[in-house]
Amino acid sequence: MSQTGSSPSGLVRGLGLWGAIAVNVANMIGTGVFLKTRVMTCNVGSPVLVLAVWLAAGLLTLAGTFSYAEVAAMIPEAGGDYVFLRRAYGRLTGFLYGWTTFAIYKTGSQAALAVGFAIFLNVATGGLLEGDALAATLFGARLHLSWLAVAALAAIWAVAAINCRSVATGGRTAIVLTSAKVVLLAALAVGAFALATGHFGHFALPATGASCEGVEPSARGGIAGFGAAMLGALWAFDGWSNVTPLAGEIRDPARDLPRAFLGGMLAVGALYLAVNLAYFYVLTPAEVGSVSLTSSVATEVMRRFVGPAAVTLAAVALMLSAFGSLQASVLSGARIPFAMAREGLFFRALAEVSPHTHVPARSVLAQAAWASVLAVSGSYDTLTDSAIFAVWLFYGLTASTLFVFRRSMPDAARPYRAFGYPLVPAAFVLVTLCLIANTFVATPRLALAGVAIMLAGLPFYLYWSRQTPPLTPR
Repeated sequence: MSQTGSSPSGLVRGLGLWGAIAVNVANMIGTGVFLKTRVMTCNVGSPVLVLAVWLAAGLLTLAGTFSYAEVAAMIPEAGGDYVFLRRAYGRLTGFLYGWTTFAIYKTGSQAALAVGFAIFLNVATGGLLEGDALAATLFGARLHLSWLAVAALAAIWAVAAINCRSVATGGRTAIVLTSAKVVLLAALAVGAFALATGHFGHFALPATGASCEGVEPSARGGIAGFGAAMLGALWAFDGWSNVTPLAGEIRDPARDLPRAFLGGMLAVGALYLAVNLAYFYVLTPAEVGSVSLTSSVATEVMRRFVGPAAVTLAAVALMLSAFGSLQASVLSGARIPFAMAREGLFFRALAEVSPHTHVPARSVLAQAAWASVLAVSGSYDTLTDSAIFAVWLFYGLTASTLFVFRRSMPDAARPYRAFGYPLVPAAFVLVTLCLIANTFVATPRLALAGVAIMLAGLPFYLYWSRQTPPLTPR
């Protein structure tokens, strides 16, 4: 994966097709496919409906990739969504996207993945990370840093160090980690069907009698339940646009960006359906819905064909999955504050490209620093839950830029044209709007918190927008 060519931003186009696909797949396959099926079963009440939700979420996400692929191949610049939104709807819209992703969404997700990695490492090592690494009392308040937090911080900074090297190195790392995750998921599905005792009759059973620990009664059954299950599945697919901020470093963006979007999405969708088929083949719906919060459906399925070692093996699988997602998220996420800084809408120091590795190393380190703060504070779960609303708002807005650019840039070169235009992209935008509206109805507190997070960026926008002109032309 040699570094060939450069982009106007000073970055090097050194990321090939397989690296681009790996970045998307790595971020999608996190912990969702291991953990979400339990809650989704309680939401909709039957295996068939759970599979229907996974399929619907996959098709919705695939529809989004069609729009993203056309726009990204047409405007292959570092920053991705930020660039598209700024060009289509102005600097404020672009800034609010970048602000939300850096302040909460990307960094909060990275904090959650790092802490998840540490938790799974602790399980795999038999509780080796339990207890405090440091403890002190300051002004009567007890301060402590657990070994779990140390492991989480080590993961964040290890990944930052990898991604401060060339983008080609980041791509190769993503390929290795993604390949391992795909093999693990495939082994789980094949092992369940080949080695465990199961029955296809489970697919006809309801989830009656499931304990559904932690699932609100209001999110069980009907449209509300289906909507809640969709959000769970969409969270598991989240990351499908992760390669977009790296568009300025794709070796052949016109050819490889559409392939990365579509190839990654189809591969993950097939894996998710296969794994969920395996879950319900081995376990009844009631058993799936009764899995403890301290375990996972994957662990219980593995227990049926590997025995007591299932807990350790599942922890290793989840640990590897979390680390791979963390690496891909840090790789792509750092390009967003970099693009904002180049236009004078973020800290100017983050606009620098390393003269040695040709990557925005300062942006990578700044992102790691803020993710570390969130990881130690323990506030990432609440913050990322609130940010999900905002993220899907921006997904819909970014997809809608396709319609704007078709009108404002009719003669621009379009190496890829969105499948099913205008119906399929319009359907994606419409369903996204419905999901956002449902969030206000089902979980108004989280929706309003998401709005508050976005609006909190306005004072910063007013300050930066009045400073020196952008470094690059718009």
